Amino acid sequence: MLSRTADHLYWMSRYIERAESLARLVDAHYRMSLLPHSGETLAQSLSSTMTALHMEEAYNKHHESIEPRAVFEFVSLDRDYSGSIFSCLRSARENARAVRGSLTSELWETLNSSWLEARSLVARRSSQVDIGQFVEWVKERSHLIRGVTIGTMLRDEAFHFTRIGTFLERADSTARILTAHQSDLIPGADAGVVPDPYQWSVLLRALSAFEVYRRVYRDVITPFKVAQLLILRDDIPRSLLRCCKEVYNNLKAVANEHSAETERRAGEMHAMLHFTRMEEITAGGLPHFLEQFLARLHDLGDRIASDFLLPPAEA
Repeated sequence: MLSRTADHLYWMSRYIERAESLARLVDAHYRMSLLPHSGETLAQSLSSTMTALHMEEAYNKHHESIEPRAVFEFVSLDRDYSGSIFSCLRSARENARAVRGSLTSELWETLNSSWLEARSLVARRSSQVDIGQFVEWVKERSHLIRGVTIGTMLRDEAFHFTRIGTFLERADSTARILTAHQSDLIPGADAGVVPDPYQWSVLLRALSAFEVYRRVYRDVITPFKVAQLLILRDDIPRSLLRCCKEVYNNLKAVANEHSAETERRAGEMHAMLHFTRMEEITAGGLPHFLEQFLARLHDLGDRIASDFLLPPAEA
C-alpha cells in the first residue's frame, strides 16, 4: 500500500476516535453538571481534564476562568481550535475524501453525511446548540462509522491501518483521562479510599465503564480498582491492555521489511501490560507509570509513521 493512502486511513480513524473520546468526556461532565453539587468541584474536574488533554492553554487565550458552558462549547463546537470535536470530524472527512477508492461506498457516505450534519449543527448560534444532544449524536455517529468499517471493509491493509489508528488513539485517550486523576494513586496514598467519588465516576462514565465496574467488582468505587480495570483488564474495550493488544496484532498484519523493531516494541508494551500486576504499578506511583506509558506510546506512533506513513513535511 502507498504511504500516502496508509497515512490518510490512519489519521481518518484517529480523528474519528478522538472526536468520540472528547464527546464522552463532555457528555460525562455535562450530565454531572445537571446534578446538585459544588460548582468548584465541577470546575476543578474540568480544569484537570483539560490540562491532561493539553487544551487549557488554548482555552485560556479566549476565556478568563473555567466556566462549564464555555468549556463544553470550546471542546465541542469551536471552529478555530484544531482539537475540538468539530475540527476532528472535519479532519476525518478530509482524510477519508483523499482515499475514497480505498473505502467502501457505505463507509464514505456515512462519514461524509456525519460531517455535513455536524457542519449544519455548528452553523447555528452556539447558544442554540444543545450540548448534551450534540455529544450524544457524535457518539452515535462514531459507533455507526466503526460498525460500517468492521461490517463492510475487506480485511486488507486498508482495514488494518484504520484499526491501528483507532486503538493507538484510544490508548492515548484512556491514559490521559487517567492522568487527570493520577494524584489519588501516588506512592503512599491510600488506594482503597476515594477522596472525591464524583471525579472518579466521571472518569468511568467517560469510558463507558461505570456499569462494567459495578458488574466486575460489586463494590464502592476506589482508585486502585478503577485503575486496574482501565489498565490491566483484557476484556475492557478501552483498557490500555486491550488497545495495545489490538495495535500489536494489526501491526503484525501489515509488517514490512522495515517494521521489525516497531512490531517488537508494540509487542513489548502488550507483554508488559499483560504480565504486570497492579501492585507493581502503585508501588512506583500511577503518575510515573502513565508518564512512561505515554512516552512509549508516542515513540510507537513515531515509529509507525516512519515505517509506513508519509514524512511530516509531506503529510
